[in-house]
Amino acid sequence: MISLLLFRQIAQLFVAMAMGWLLVKLGKARSEDSRHLSVVALYLINPCVIITSYQLDFSRDMVRSMLLSFGAALLIHLLMLVLTVLLRRPLHLSPVEQASVIYSNCVNLLIPVVSAILGKEWLLFTSMYMMVQIALLWSHCRMLLSGERTISLRNIFGNLNVISMLIGLALFLLHIRLPSLLSGAMESVGSMLGPISMVIIGMVLAGVDLRAVVRLPGIWKVIALRLVGYPLAVLCLLKFSGIASLVPGGADILLISLLAACAPSGTMVTQLAQVYGGDSEYAGAVNVLSTLGCIVTMPLLVALYQL
Repeated sequence: MISLLLFRQIAQLFVAMAMGWLLVKLGKARSEDSRHLSVVALYLINPCVIITSYQLDFSRDMVRSMLLSFGAALLIHLLMLVLTVLLRRPLHLSPVEQASVIYSNCVNLLIPVVSAILGKEWLLFTSMYMMVQIALLWSHCRMLLSGERTISLRNIFGNLNVISMLIGLALFLLHIRLPSLLSGAMESVGSMLGPISMVIIGMVLAGVDLRAVVRLPGIWKVIALRLVGYPLAVLCLLKFSGIASLVPGGADILLISLLAACAPSGTMVTQLAQVYGGDSEYAGAVNVLSTLGCIVTMPLLVALYQL
């Protein structure tokens, strides 16, 4: 049932993406204008979603569930890092390709999907995965793409999404609820994340020559790893390791971890490649094709997990 709901929700988001594509094709906007919407999504809508996701009643069971989600995120990223080390030479994976198969778009796509299918209270577990990934993006991924070997704690803890997570976590642990006026406004802003994220992708797609993209050498190898290979490895880890039994409802919590792991290639990889001199156009092409492909692969992987 969840896989069917997931397919429907992703399909709805793809309709929003088509609207963004049509907006550019009709000449009402330019593909480059999507950057302004990206700023709004990254620095306004995302923090609102993250902080409000922590506005839950405190309980020991909830804390244990959060620890399970956080631990699963650590295990998943460790697994993908090890797989990448083992595969990078046999498959001749470039730094951009390595980053693209490890780091998923677990924010823009996953948050609206989880909110619509499971409910806003489950977004808390999405934040656990995001927290681990953001730390690795600004450490491992940054070093991978730039060739540097230093970790910038300022970039990690100065990231607005990380700050939002820490604020939300502090409010949760201290049993502090935001005033209804403020929380209502933040929830209203946060509800825009899914549509605006897909409109942005649609606008970007309108400026991409897909026929040239699909002919890029090696790109389908990366797409297969990002959407099928790595998610299947994660599915086996979550399903057969027994960690779901550690807390009540553990299987549902780990389902969110699986969704995060089988999401398309992360847009942050493209952005970091732009900043640190990587092949940002190739990273963007992987993001585009994996976004198109996930409408099929994500529901199938969820169905396998639930067998």
